[in-house]
Amino acid sequence: MKYGRKCSYRLLTARIKRELPELYHALALQFYNPYAEQCRQTPTHYILVHSAIEYFIRKQ
Repeated sequence: MKYGRKCSYRLLTARIKRELPELYHALALQFYNPYAEQCRQTPTHYILVHSAIEYFIRKQ
């Protein structure tokens, strides 16, 4: 993705847990994720890769 750069899966899930707890539990982010190293961020979005599915989360 254009302008995409790596971001920390651990920090991203912690932020989701703090700010969007319903999404955290709906996606079951507390379990192991073999795709954690593929998480990225752009100037406008976080791209969370979990279970080989990409979730685009708009930055506030």
